[in-house]
Amino acid sequence: MSLKNKTALVTGSTSGIGLGIAKALASQGANIMMNGFGDVDAAIAEVSAAGTRVEYHHADLSKPSEIEDLMNSAAAKFGQVDILVNNAGIQHVSSLEDFRVEHWDAIMAINLSAAFHTTRLALPAMKASNWGRIINMGSVHALVASVNKAAYVAAKHGIVGLTKVTALETATTGITCNAICPGWVRTPLALKQVEDKAKALNINFEEATKLSLGEKEPSMQFTTTEDIGQLALFFCSPAGNNVRGVAWSMDGGWTAQ
Repeated sequence: MSLKNKTALVTGSTSGIGLGIAKALASQGANIMMNGFGDVDAAIAEVSAAGTRVEYHHADLSKPSEIEDLMNSAAAKFGQVDILVNNAGIQHVSSLEDFRVEHWDAIMAINLSAAFHTTRLALPAMKASNWGRIINMGSVHALVASVNKAAYVAAKHGIVGLTKVTALETATTGITCNAICPGWVRTPLALKQVEDKAKALNINFEEATKLSLGEKEPSMQFTTTEDIGQLALFFCSPAGNNVRGVAWSMDGGWTAQ
């Protein structure tokens, strides 16, 4: 498979899952428009190592005007966005009665509304060329719930709904839209949660890992960002031509229980 001459816009791609997807797409020749608030220079260097063209835009995805500027910038630099990966997300944990309104609004804006805005702006050019791939990052929490995560769970369930509608509205075209729904992913954020558990319980990291994974994930292993990147490549390949509107679990059996 070659993605040469294709352009991928990956939101939240300066670290974690988004960076892993950007690297995977670049490895197959795609030009990459990056976005996020991580270590920008280091992330660009990692993605650029594949030898493709890489650009960066600083858009705050909670602001529709900045999302529009991001999409316009990608079109100006590369011609159009062929592959859109809606990955950016934030989290806040609190019980419903204590959940602050500003946290709810921020999570909805970045985790759900941003995907709506990028998708509506990407579709015209994709339709004109009759080819496009829209990949939305869901979560195991797009399919099942956990306590104290009302906004995140609601937004991720919304992402699956948006994915299905987008897939149906493009079903007779060369555009596909699908969601990836991982459980525990080996990212710095997830590993910090394990470290915090180890400190709180006064146990070692390995024991804390087993406890964390054992609560939900039958495989007892993390999904990696490389795994997710490879699934994104599958969606972009000819084999993915008729995969439409799925919420693809990568959760080690979490939702199979």
